[in-house]
Amino acid sequence: MNNELFEALNILEKEKNISKDTLLEAIRQSLLQACKNHYGKNEVNNVCVIIDPDTCDFEVYAEKTVAETVEDELTQISLTNAKLKDPRYELGDVVRVDIKSKEFGRIATQNAKNVILQKIREEERKSLYNQYYEKEKDVVTGIVQRYVGRNVSVNLGKVDAMLNENEMIRGEAFYPTQRIKVYVMEVKDTPKGPRILVSRTHPELVKRLFENEVTEVKDGTVEIKSIAREAGSRSKMAVFSNNPDVDPVGACVGMNGSRVNSVVAELGGEKIDIINWDENPALLIENALSPAKVIYVMADGDEKTAKVVVPDYQLSLAIGKEGQNARLAARLTGFKIDIKSETQARESGDLLEYEEDYYQDEEEYYEDGETVQEGEYPEEGGYDVQTEMYEEHRDDYEDIADDAVMEDSQEQ
Repeated sequence: MNNELFEALNILEKEKNISKDTLLEAIRQSLLQACKNHYGKNEVNNVCVIIDPDTCDFEVYAEKTVAETVEDELTQISLTNAKLKDPRYELGDVVRVDIKSKEFGRIATQNAKNVILQKIREEERKSLYNQYYEKEKDVVTGIVQRYVGRNVSVNLGKVDAMLNENEMIRGEAFYPTQRIKVYVMEVKDTPKGPRILVSRTHPELVKRLFENEVTEVKDGTVEIKSIAREAGSRSKMAVFSNNPDVDPVGACVGMNGSRVNSVVAELGGEKIDIINWDENPALLIENALSPAKVIYVMADGDEKTAKVVVPDYQLSLAIGKEGQNARLAARLTGFKIDIKSETQARESGDLLEYEEDYYQDEEEYYEDGETVQEGEYPEEGGYDVQTEMYEEHRDDYEDIADDAVMEDSQEQ
């Protein structure tokens, strides 16, 4: 019987991920409970259970005090009976008396069984919770089981997770046995086992997929700084390289787009824009509005607002369909972005204002032949204007200024 018990405990430990020590403790507690039920007492302090973890041999005994008159058979033993065990016993000595567990009644045995089963269920639930709690905020692969109303039940191996309708990509449909990747948002411990909520729309899903696909992201060489996502349609991701020899965008795209295409395929064809992260808000906003070209950016770091000027023919591209490109750029950077075309900026006088501010700041920072080092920007006025951006579009500004002078002379 002990060999069978030993085998059974090994199987439970392997299949249920419950330690043998925990199961042996459950058996010990069940035997103590059986003693209480057998003797009809709620408190049994003198009963001991010893189990050998290597052989599963167990011993149940009660420590009884030798008394002249026995008032409690569970805690006392007569001197005559004590001397039958060992003639050296005297009144007041403590005698170890074996308890035959086979003599326990049916009710006591059934209660002991229930204690063991309850402990196994508790430990199994705790083990499953700990196992999946470690996967919280991570991506796992699941198998679609069935639709529950408009929600989807996804099997994650040992437990089922619930993919709610509002966490599914719009227009996405599943079929039973389909394998999908989901982001584990939350794992709750309940009396019926762990309750797991997963998502297909969470921005972190994109990040985790790139971590699994791109070695440089996984080892920390390339860092994903920010993600903005409209699930099923488009995502923007800003990346930064901690190694100057590694191109962060190229690493994420992969040869012939192999890496990014794998992520896109997993997300059902969702477009992904990958841009370079920059600590300078002006440059970051310019990158975020990609693929649109930007002439000028004026960013206020305190107010988290930015004004952007783009060529006339790039305005619709910068804003995007139904404002999507501008909306995602704003989420990615954390800035409220106001986009104007060159014509709009000239008519409102904003472009000339930008030029005046730039030249004023340029004069202050180019005194005595000194040059502005990269990363140094005027503190007054809150303008974070990158010098390289202006130099790139200097010809455009001069043409605009010349046009303005020509218009004034013609009017005169």
